Amino acid sequence: MEKQDKWTNLMYYVVFGLSHLLSLLPFCILYFLSDGLYLLMYYCIKYRRDVVRDNLLKSFPEKSLDELIRIEKKFYHFFCDYFVETLKLTSISKKEMRKRMVFRGVEQVEQAVHEEGHNFIFLYLGHYCNWEWIASLPYTISPSIHCAQIYHPLYNKAVDRFFLKLRNQFGGECIPMKNTLRRVIELKREKRPTMIGFISDQLPKWNSMHFFVPFLHRETAVFTGAEQIGRQVKAVYFFADIIRPRRGYYECTFRRMEIPEVNRTEYDMTALFMEQLEQMIRRAPQYWLWTHKRWKRTKEEWLRRQQDSTIK
Repeated sequence: MEKQDKWTNLMYYVVFGLSHLLSLLPFCILYFLSDGLYLLMYYCIKYRRDVVRDNLLKSFPEKSLDELIRIEKKFYHFFCDYFVETLKLTSISKKEMRKRMVFRGVEQVEQAVHEEGHNFIFLYLGHYCNWEWIASLPYTISPSIHCAQIYHPLYNKAVDRFFLKLRNQFGGECIPMKNTLRRVIELKREKRPTMIGFISDQLPKWNSMHFFVPFLHRETAVFTGAEQIGRQVKAVYFFADIIRPRRGYYECTFRRMEIPEVNRTEYDMTALFMEQLEQMIRRAPQYWLWTHKRWKRTKEEWLRRQQDSTIK
């Protein structure tokens, strides 16, 4: 175990050191490198191009193949930009970060906490635009509101440690997914006003599937934990609506998600999130993470498994 820890530490320092050296380059040089990386990744390595193409074909059946290929190329170009922008986080200044990552609607969040008396704000996000830069929210929001985000630990411990350092540097807290409920209960006991980000557009495991919604022309399994836990602590929900006005600049607008309580069903807020996420994706599809195998588990197979377990 000690030998493994030493190897993890060595790999972490190598990853961080190389990333930091590259991050010292100005954005114009980093984007020049991104352009080269795009050519390599799209035309030579062809990283997950079959997955991306299949996702686009089934998500936008109304578009021609030429349109989809243009979206595909824009996506890979952005994906390479995301990579160098994330590296830049190892050295970017607070002033530069606040100039490039702008948050709007923060006053609505602060109003929900300070004027309405809510202790929890749950923020729904997707893997859209540069989601790593959203962690800089503590630079903008009132220091009286504790910021946190739920994350899934990476298999590679050195890379996991690297990303934790990037995300924690702004003053927020990273909560491992499996510890979400326990940590929320702790924060409730502390009566600490908290805003927690949930990136909820990935594929749940079989034992975490409870609800499907129509999303990009397919019945799609969704995470429901944010809504289930939010009900227990009377959280207020917001959606992170993000645009990329130009290369290297993002604007995140917090939009309050409200459904009259009298009309609410068990997973209405989750369904509303997926609806708003789809609208955002359709507006500029090149900024969503199309390399993810989002639909590899189908509703039909889930129903069959449910039936098999009932019979047993």
